[in-house]
Amino acid sequence: MNGWTTSHDRVLAQRHAEGWMFLIETARDLRPAGASAPSGNALARALTEPVRVQAPRPLAVLEDGASTAGVTRSLISQLPRGSRLDVVEADPRFPAQLCHLVAAHPAPAGGPRPVTVHQTCVEDLDTDDRYDVIVSGLSLTKFTPVRVERIMARYMELLRPGGTLTYSTHVGMRRLRVLTASRSEARRCAAVSEIMSAYQRSYATGRTTVWANLPPANVWRLQRPCVFPDEQWQTQDGVGQ
Repeated sequence: MNGWTTSHDRVLAQRHAEGWMFLIETARDLRPAGASAPSGNALARALTEPVRVQAPRPLAVLEDGASTAGVTRSLISQLPRGSRLDVVEADPRFPAQLCHLVAAHPAPAGGPRPVTVHQTCVEDLDTDDRYDVIVSGLSLTKFTPVRVERIMARYMELLRPGGTLTYSTHVGMRRLRVLTASRSEARRCAAVSEIMSAYQRSYATGRTTVWANLPPANVWRLQRPCVFPDEQWQTQDGVGQ
């Protein structure tokens, strides 16, 4: 051994360690995590596509469920100048790593650091800000239908009119859960699936399948309307004017 490594070697070692960390933390959680590996490069790129599409104008971006920071790292590298990124992670096992990543990212000269980590649930995020892009890393299939509805409603509330939400679902996971789950768990999964399908029917603008991921994933893109139907009715009635 020559006693030194290249930057490429260090990156590979860090990502290998992140993968093991994710598996260990998932094994500790008795709830189904809905994922077997952190987001790979191809999945991270698909999830962050709206950032690239809207560049180079400054953007307000929110990432929810950052976990081991695979997507966070991709977002930071793609943020247009003058943008800001809020990273939300409720699990207390991950924010320290996220803060370390943010600290390593240089702040603009004379300006505030553009990335902030929040240890909280997105439903409890205390902010009046609105976002151009929201990237969700949550495994929504493991939550109760009530919680999923709250999370999705919060995402739509936090998006600016015309803003985009991206999230992923694993190919074939729904069928696998139905085949292996108990009757009550199958009912829960079906209810969650119906909630997500309703949002997709109302707001989806596209779906991409990322085969180069383990497991393969579908990346959904949902867009908040410039005016929600109830808001349009209020405006026409004179209430919203």
